[in-house]
Amino acid sequence: MRIVVVGGVAAGMSAASRARRHNPEAEVAVFERGGEISYGACGLPYVIGGDVPDLGDLIARTPERMRGQGIDVRVRHEVTGVDAGARTVTVLDREAGGTRTEPYDRLLIATGVNAVRPEWARTDLRGVHVLRDLADGRAILASLKGATCACIVGAGYIGLEMAEALHSRGLRVTVLEKAPEVAGRMLDRAYQQRVRAELERHGVEVRCGTSVEELVGENGHVRAVQTDHGPVPADLVIVAVGVKPNTALAEAAGARLGETGAIAVNTRQETSVDGVYAAGDNSESLHCVTGQKVHIPLGLTANRMGRVAGVNMAGGEARFPGIVGTAIFKTFDLGAARTGLTQTEAEGLGLDAVSVDVESTDHAGYYPTAAPIFVRLTGERGSGRLLGVQLVGQPASVKRVDVVAALLHQRGSVGDLFELDLAYAPPFSSVWDVLLVAADRLGREVAGG
Repeated sequence: MRIVVVGGVAAGMSAASRARRHNPEAEVAVFERGGEISYGACGLPYVIGGDVPDLGDLIARTPERMRGQGIDVRVRHEVTGVDAGARTVTVLDREAGGTRTEPYDRLLIATGVNAVRPEWARTDLRGVHVLRDLADGRAILASLKGATCACIVGAGYIGLEMAEALHSRGLRVTVLEKAPEVAGRMLDRAYQQRVRAELERHGVEVRCGTSVEELVGENGHVRAVQTDHGPVPADLVIVAVGVKPNTALAEAAGARLGETGAIAVNTRQETSVDGVYAAGDNSESLHCVTGQKVHIPLGLTANRMGRVAGVNMAGGEARFPGIVGTAIFKTFDLGAARTGLTQTEAEGLGLDAVSVDVESTDHAGYYPTAAPIFVRLTGERGSGRLLGVQLVGQPASVKRVDVVAALLHQRGSVGDLFELDLAYAPPFSSVWDVLLVAADRLGREVAGG
């Protein structure tokens, strides 16, 4: 059996490793268009900000190590075509030039996402960047030399993390966001405003409700971002307006896309084409709370999908159970996390949802390092079903999100959360943890009184 994997980062390398482990007799080949494999792209802002010393620290495995484990890894090799009928792929050697045809019995397409570049961002001006891979990270690090003012377009995860990173490098930072607030679609409005306040507290200028019209350059280098409210000086621009699933190869193979625009897969990570699998950021997931297909590209999801695909391609049986939309990020001294549905999302789906807000401390209030934490817990009236939570507070404190995520995977209720035996000691929480307080209050609301 010959298994071919297209893409050598999270999903791809997880699949290759798992396939090789499950079926040592299988021939496993990985084609990666870039120069590195198996790296933590989520760590890029922390290298750029100086918290992590070097980009090489993000690399978990090298091609040489994987070849030593019997996996044929070929970097700088780009798969440019798929013939699903003949079960072959066309591979371009990006270094030596020339193409060749490679056969497969099972094919995994793990091509990830592409950064969205609006028309105004398609430019040859130096100093304009997206942030998706190690090459982007190197380019941004090079642009830091001599830069004094940065403009980040987009206030999602990457934009918010990069605001802190560039500020820590001594740059004057402006964040532009088309939506009314930062962290759009991640948090409800009141919690978005807390994140914005943290940015502004550290001197980051935030301009929401602002659209970019064009980039202004001088001598081939960006100098300003022209918006509908006037120009913003910038000699470094980060375009962080979103990502789009890279589905070109899957479409070439005849695979069906879902309504989200990502590749439609079943729980075995199989596409609609026999012998062709997909996993990672280019693929849809089942949302366990809503029962709907979603496209939420995050690192753990990609790795888990890859493991499932690897087992199945090697002749085993594994299923991907779905996700609950758990996410977490930090900007400066503030952490924010969410899982399940926000109140806004629940209402948009037509659910009879209700939320309670609780402000407390992340551990016993008398303990010297106690800090504020804000929690919004959401449930469904009548049924008492737990729908989601949002937390804003000190970075370590918002990992409480995992408690609710675990319950959501088990289709838990608000009452189930209140009955949990959570750990207590003054350095870690109050005797009644903020999640328990929120569940107690929400329990009365979902019951109707």
